[in-house]
Amino acid sequence: MDNNLPVSPADQCAAIRFSSADRLRLAGTLTRGPGQAVLLAHGFGQTRQSWRGTQAALASSGYGSLAWDMRGHGESNWNPVGADYASEQFVADQVAAAALLGTRPVLVGASMGGLTGLLTQARDRIFSALVLVDVTPRWEPAGMHRIHSFLSAFPAGFDSFDHAAQVIADYLPQRRTRKTPAQLAHLLKPNAGERLQWHWDRRLLTEFLATSQQLQEAVAAAARKIDVPVLLISGGRSDLVSADTVAHFRQLVPQAQHVLLPEATHMLAGDDNDAFTDALLAFLRAQFPAPAQVADNAALAAAALSSSAFECTNGVPR
Repeated sequence: MDNNLPVSPADQCAAIRFSSADRLRLAGTLTRGPGQAVLLAHGFGQTRQSWRGTQAALASSGYGSLAWDMRGHGESNWNPVGADYASEQFVADQVAAAALLGTRPVLVGASMGGLTGLLTQARDRIFSALVLVDVTPRWEPAGMHRIHSFLSAFPAGFDSFDHAAQVIADYLPQRRTRKTPAQLAHLLKPNAGERLQWHWDRRLLTEFLATSQQLQEAVAAAARKIDVPVLLISGGRSDLVSADTVAHFRQLVPQAQHVLLPEATHMLAGDDNDAFTDALLAFLRAQFPAPAQVADNAALAAAALSSSAFECTNGVPR
């Protein structure tokens, strides 16, 4: 893709499928823009829909982006039986996704997506900058335990959308509104027992998440090799990232900038999306001065997209 070409509203947004190195089919949402390309990597248990508002904001500022469902999540394929999930696969998938943008994109990685981004950059050096969303090479064990407990609960699924919405509301009490069935549609799917289960492969709990603690030294070693601009955005109420883990990270990556969102938890992009987006855009504009045509094309994109209306259907925003 040539990210310097003008775009029109009709081709501003596209739902795509692409293949991993091991031929798994992965699903993504791609937007075009004349500015710096951005690759958006979600966290464990999420989907590319978690970046919906961010993609709209990026598009309205002239930045093209790609968000995709990681393997085992959302509309992307699961690993076949007998093929365990491993960090190397997620790294290879990031490389495949980045290649679709045609340039060295900026990686914006939340939680698991950010950890994978550090490993990817240390190995392949394909990103021009990194934005890490509430993730550091070390994390607080109590926070990881809380996440694992939430994700591993209800193995048989939920009774209804309302049941799932209440469970999520109990886990995220800082959110002012409960999720609607429409908002939960991409997170849940019916199982054989006619109950609603998470969209992701539960094998990820035992094959990846349960052993993720062992990745900390590898991620720390990767962080030491990072020589591109880095922004860490953390939540002041996060139980996974703390002042101590941030201090450790900044020792490993001394050039890293840090923005703290005081009222946000680990799910900070959802807790305080406006503040998160402002911090992201300020970093992008400082690191990558926009070409002259971005302003005109940003106005075009803004007319076609908004945070409340951004959606791809057959490649056309509606």
